[in-house]
Amino acid sequence: MISCFFVSDIHGQLDRYHRLIAEIYKDPPTIVFIGGDILPHPLSYAGNTSCDSFIRGFLMPQFIKLRILLKDKYPQVLIILGNDDGKVDEDCIVEGEKRGLWNYINSKMTHCAGFDIYGYCYVPPTPFMLKDWERYDVSRYVSPGAISPEEGFRTVEVLDYEAKFATIKEDLENLTEDRDLSRAVFLFHAPPHETNLDRIASDGKFIDFVPLDKHVGSIAVKKLIEERQPHLTLHGHIHESAAITGSWQDRIGRTPCFTAAHDGPELAIIKFDLESPDGAVRELL
Repeated sequence: MISCFFVSDIHGQLDRYHRLIAEIYKDPPTIVFIGGDILPHPLSYAGNTSCDSFIRGFLMPQFIKLRILLKDKYPQVLIILGNDDGKVDEDCIVEGEKRGLWNYINSKMTHCAGFDIYGYCYVPPTPFMLKDWERYDVSRYVSPGAISPEEGFRTVEVLDYEAKFATIKEDLENLTEDRDLSRAVFLFHAPPHETNLDRIASDGKFIDFVPLDKHVGSIAVKKLIEERQPHLTLHGHIHESAAITGSWQDRIGRTPCFTAAHDGPELAIIKFDLESPDGAVRELL
């Protein structure tokens, strides 16, 4: 058995982090997956200020203390950022990796417990202004109500070409190449399009007489799952989806897909055996 915890979209909430740390200490898993939007609200980035004091002053000490307590039972912690996390803070996250607290796996593949684990932060265009972790999806189309990656603001400058033409589709092709994904696990921030995991509360809402999309997940992510059938995919980003659809999981072909995003005050934590993820359970703490 390869016991795993999966959380996402904690958004710098101290009480949720304390619950996560306590749960890891009580029943240490082999792997902890943390699926992005881990830092305080992006309004913190006004004027390009960072959340380094949160990372160095709270997040790192919490995991250092946990590592001291658990010793050789300390889990492998795999982490990505999300669209509400500024890229300016990536260096602090890498610093935590260098200290052995976690592995930061954005746009990388790492081997863990006999599986290939891929991480990917980017999401399709949103209505929000922070664009560090947004990409066009499969084309330069932008859904009604969303703002293109070329607008808004960034905490780290990128080349004009990247802002205008980079796509999630191309990123995933470059990340996975022609590898066999049957023993692959993906830690995405974006959910797959038109599933239980990407539904927003947009019923009856319009922009310039055009109805807003109800599903805002990534087409590129869904097509990768459909065509390559990885072992498991993990997602976040859309907090209300599970409440609207009644499910925090879905299946695309043979691939189970889970979301740990949650719109309530609790910490949503998904627990599963990596070898047999169909038996996964979600707990609200």
